[in-house]
Amino acid sequence: MTTAAENEILTRVGPGTPMGGLMRQYWIPAAASTEFEVDGDPVRLKLLGEELIGFRDSNGKVGIMDHRCPHRCASLFFGRNEEGGIRCVYHGWKFDADGNCLDMANVPPHQDFKHKVHAKAYKTAERNGLVWVFMGDQKNIPELPPIEATLAPPDRMNVNFQYRECNWLQAVEGELDTSHVGFLHFGSVDANAFTESHSRNTVNNRAPEYVTAETDYGFMYGAHRPAEEGGIYWRVAHFLFPCWTMPPLAPLGVDVAVRAYVPMDDENTMMLIMLHKGARTENHVALREDISGGPDFNYAPPPTDRANTGWYDRWRLKENKDNDYLIDRELQRGHNYTGLRGLILQDQMITESMEPIVDRSIEVLAPTDIAITQMRRAVLRAAKNYAKDGTLPASAQNPDLFKGARGGHFFADKDANWLDTYHRIMAESAYTPETAQAAE
Repeated sequence: MTTAAENEILTRVGPGTPMGGLMRQYWIPAAASTEFEVDGDPVRLKLLGEELIGFRDSNGKVGIMDHRCPHRCASLFFGRNEEGGIRCVYHGWKFDADGNCLDMANVPPHQDFKHKVHAKAYKTAERNGLVWVFMGDQKNIPELPPIEATLAPPDRMNVNFQYRECNWLQAVEGELDTSHVGFLHFGSVDANAFTESHSRNTVNNRAPEYVTAETDYGFMYGAHRPAEEGGIYWRVAHFLFPCWTMPPLAPLGVDVAVRAYVPMDDENTMMLIMLHKGARTENHVALREDISGGPDFNYAPPPTDRANTGWYDRWRLKENKDNDYLIDRELQRGHNYTGLRGLILQDQMITESMEPIVDRSIEVLAPTDIAITQMRRAVLRAAKNYAKDGTLPASAQNPDLFKGARGGHFFADKDANWLDTYHRIMAESAYTPETAQAAE
């Protein structure tokens, strides 16, 4: 059981908290590159409990900084993005993307001290359609993590964001709990409705067993069950520090995908999904839309709607907790287990229904929750170690450790070692632009 005190450590991410301190030692995805236009409107961002703005300057560089002007704390969200910087409209002070003060317009030249003024700004980087931010020590910044899916060019990837009204950890745990797939997503579906063996095996046996393994980058597990073809059917998933997951969405050889659950604050999360466009070619389900299909990302308002610019307006789904996710009870009484169309929406409904921060001290966990309990243990230990003496997981200072991780499913002989089989398949299917194109 996770105690109330442990739950506090795991879920609180603001400045000065153990988990917030740990997360600030990693690059995190902050936004889509398309959210920022050259000399365009500033964008409100909430990250790790901090209220920030992002903007793209005249040279195309993205800046992410505290939304408060260092002068009198007026919000720079209302500032003018012009000529290489953001200018506060209160007194005309101007700052570049690195936080350097460029101009103190209301101060006489002989009293100017702009060289001493600096807005709180964080290091940013862009790669393949993502804007990254590093919120830790700005003098000790690691390289960007070479997570496989983030290395793929944008034309090879589907990239989506989704706002969730819950703590980051319960969103991650929903990802790691693969035994829910046979119920939440396909609870009313007969195995014969599927055209491929992956989903048939998942539904034929809705109670898998698990094995787990800690890694240099976090944690991995294998859910296994007897396969209808003989041997063992494996579904392997990963948790990568500080908030990444790799679920088993497709055959391991082509499952170039990753998800991130970036804490906006303690009770709100921004989910990022990156999936290779060809990764699901072998995972199509022959089901009617009203059973489990439907649009996964039905945004309201659209992300480009600049009339909705609040801290929690970005990437919010039309179906949300305020309207009970537009659940269709008649559909639920028929052949749709949840009454919701869309797998992502079904996940969102469940994780948000636990309240913004779930009380883990009252849970009754089962053997099928071993992946969740082991992941909590690893994350809790890492957060405590960093808070105690600054000790970090190896991946924080050596991002190359993220190489070679991929979720996915595969079949193995009954007596085969799951990790040996996993590594063999990975060695045979290393991601390259050529293999990516072949998978399409």
